[in-house]
Amino acid sequence: MIDGMLAGLSLVLSWPTFGFLLLGVFIGLWVGAVPGLGGVVGLVLLLPFTFSMDPVPAFALLMGLYAVTSTSDTISAILLGIPGSVASQATILDGYPLAKKGQAGRAFGAAYTVSAIGGVFGALLMAVSLPFILPLIFAFGIPEFLMLGLLGLTMVGVLSGDAIAKGLTVGLLGLLLTTIGYAEATGVPRFNLHTEYLLDGIPIIPIALGLFGLPELLEMAVKNTSISRVEIADERRGGLLRGIRDVLHHRWLTLRSALIGTYVGILPGLGGAIVDWIAYGHAVQSAKDKSMFGKGDIRGVIAPEAANNASRAGALIPTVAFGIPGSLGAAILLSALVIKGLQPGPDMLTTNLGITFSLIWDIAIANIIAAGLLMLLSRQIAKVAFLPAHYVVPGVMVVLLMGAWVATSSMGDWWTCIAMGVLGYAMKQGGWPRPPLILALVLGTLIENNFQLTMQLHDGLSWMYQRPIVVGIEVAIVVTIFLAARGITRPKSVQARKADVTGAPQSLMSFVLTIILLFVFIWALVATSGFEDAATAQFPAAILMLAIPLLLLILVQDTRACYSAVSKSGGAALARAATKQAWDLSASTRFFGYLLALLAITYIAGQLVSLPLFVAVYARRWGGFSWTVSLAYAAVCLLVVWGLYVEIMQLHLYPSLLFG
Repeated sequence: MIDGMLAGLSLVLSWPTFGFLLLGVFIGLWVGAVPGLGGVVGLVLLLPFTFSMDPVPAFALLMGLYAVTSTSDTISAILLGIPGSVASQATILDGYPLAKKGQAGRAFGAAYTVSAIGGVFGALLMAVSLPFILPLIFAFGIPEFLMLGLLGLTMVGVLSGDAIAKGLTVGLLGLLLTTIGYAEATGVPRFNLHTEYLLDGIPIIPIALGLFGLPELLEMAVKNTSISRVEIADERRGGLLRGIRDVLHHRWLTLRSALIGTYVGILPGLGGAIVDWIAYGHAVQSAKDKSMFGKGDIRGVIAPEAANNASRAGALIPTVAFGIPGSLGAAILLSALVIKGLQPGPDMLTTNLGITFSLIWDIAIANIIAAGLLMLLSRQIAKVAFLPAHYVVPGVMVVLLMGAWVATSSMGDWWTCIAMGVLGYAMKQGGWPRPPLILALVLGTLIENNFQLTMQLHDGLSWMYQRPIVVGIEVAIVVTIFLAARGITRPKSVQARKADVTGAPQSLMSFVLTIILLFVFIWALVATSGFEDAATAQFPAAILMLAIPLLLLILVQDTRACYSAVSKSGGAALARAATKQAWDLSASTRFFGYLLALLAITYIAGQLVSLPLFVAVYARRWGGFSWTVSLAYAAVCLLVVWGLYVEIMQLHLYPSLLFG
C-alpha cells in the first residue's frame, strides 16, 4: 500500500504531468466560478483533448479540473446567493447572509481553508480505507439507497427553521416536481401539460438559479443596494484571516464534515447530490446555539464546503473498483479510463495501483493549489460585494440566464428559471424556506425508483428490520427528526418571541402563496386520479395526500396571522400601505417585465440580440448610465456570450424568427 502511494505521488510530480495538473486547476477555477457550468461541463469540454495523451497526464488534467470546481463555485454562492453548481447549494444558506453583513472575505477564508482540508483529508482517508471499504460498498443494495434518500429528506426539518409545516410542504412540492415527465417504472408521462420540454422532467439547474438567484437580483435592482448592507470600511472585521481562525476554532466540525463527505461520496448516484446537505444538517444538529444558522453562521459555510470537496475522492472508489460511477462527473472519468485501455476492477487496486493513487494525489494537490490561489484573490473578489447594484445586476443576469440555458438549450429552461424566480420571490417575501425544494428535487426520482424496485424485489416489509444497514439508517432518521422537533418545540426567549411576530406584508404574501399551492396540489390530485396505471399514480398520490392537509393547516395559521397583523398595524388601510411598500410591487413588476421583454425579443431575434439589448436598456433606463457606458457594457456581455458559450462550449442558441 505504501509503495503504491509513493509510486502515485512520483507519477503526479513528474513532468509534464504536474504541468497538466496546474492547467486543469486553472480551467477548473474558471469553470466552477461561472453559474450553471461546473465540473461536468468542464470535463466534457476537456475530454476530447486527452485522447492522444498518456494516461497519467490525461487524468492529471481532468482531475485537476474536477477536484477544484467545488471550491471555486463558492464565489457566486457567497457573493450572489446563486449556486455555482449542485455542490454549493447548501453554502448559500449562510454564505450569502455573511456577504450581506460585509463578511464575504471571512466566508471565503473559511470556505477555501476547509476546501483544502476536506480535499486532502478525503483523499488520504480513501487511501488508507481501500482495504476495508470495498465490502461496505457491496453491502449497499436498493433498500439501503432508499433509506439513505429518506435520511436526506429528513434534512427538510433542519432546513425549515421554525417554519416546519411550510418546509415540509415545500419539500413535498419538490417531490411533486420530480414526477413531471415519463415515470421510469412505467414509461407513462405525468403532468407534462402536453409539452415536449416537460417529458424528460424539469432540469434542476434553471430551478436552482431562478429560485435563489433571481429574487436576490430583483432585490438589488429594486433597492439599488450593493450585496453588502454595511460600508466597505467595516469589511476588515470579516476578513480572510478571521475565516481561517474560524476553521481552526471549529476544527472538529471540519474533520467530521470531511469524514461525512468522504464516506457518503462513495455511494453511487447519491453521495455527491446530498453530501453538502447532510453535512449542513449535522452542523445544525450538533451546535448548541442554532439561532444564527441561515442568518450568517460561519459553521454553515464550513460544514458543506469541507464535505463536498472530500466527496470527490470518495466518488472515485466505486468508479475505479467496480466501474460504477458515484456521480455524473465520475461517469465521464470512467469513460476516460476505458478510452485509455484501463479496465475498472481488481486490476486498478493491484497491477495499476500506482495510477489509482495518482488520481487520489491529483485531488489532494489540486485542492491545496486552488485554495492558495483563491486566498490570494479573495480580498479583491470580496470587493464585488460593495459595488452598486446596477453595475452587478445586468452582467450577472446574462450569466444566470446562459447558465440556465446550459441545461437543455431550450427556451423552456428560461421560462422555468423565470417562473422559479417569481416563486422564489414570493417564498422569500412570505417567509417560506426555499432549500427544502432543491433537496427534494435532488432526491425525488431516486426515492421513487428505489421504492418501486424495493417493493418488487422484496416481499412485504421484512427488509425494514432484517437488513442491519437499513435498521441503522432508520435509527439515524428517528434521531434526526427528534433533534429537529426538539429545536422547534424548545421554549423561546422573550426576544425570540418578539421576533416571531409576523408583519402584514409577510402574512399576506404567505396567505396568497398558500392559496396558489393549494390550487396546484388539488389540480395535481385530480390529474393523478386519471392515471390508468397504479404504479404511475402511487408516488404522486402519496405526496398529494400529505401535502393538502398540511396546506389547509397553513391556511388556518396564515388567516390568523393576517388578522393579527392587521390589528397590530392599526387597521386595514395602514396594513395595505405597509404591504405595498414592503413588496415594491411597481418596481418588481417592472423588473419581471424586462425579463418577459427579453424572452419576446429572443423568440424574434435570438440571444445575441436580446441579451446585449437587455443590458444596454437596463443600464441606461434603470441604472442611469450614459449611452456610452451602457453600450460598452452590452458589448462586453455580447463578447462573453459569443466567446464562452458559443465558440468554446459550442452551445446552440435559439433559432429565432429573423436569423434562424
